[in-house]
Amino acid sequence: MTRQSSIMSDSLKMECAKELGFLDQVKIDGDFGNVSSRNCGSMVTQAIKIAERSLGSHNIK
Repeated sequence: MTRQSSIMSDSLKMECAKELGFLDQVKIDGDFGNVSSRNCGSMVTQAIKIAERSLGSHNIK
């Protein structure tokens, strides 16, 4: 089975982990392998919030 490329960029993953408070764990482990499923789900939610903020800042009315 081949591994698919990541949907989220590494920088977005790091930003989400930082905002959610577990970036230190990722830095110590060197990857996201030991991040809990709950935290991974939270990362997806946080990524959506970041995208919405980004879109909101680009909307000019």
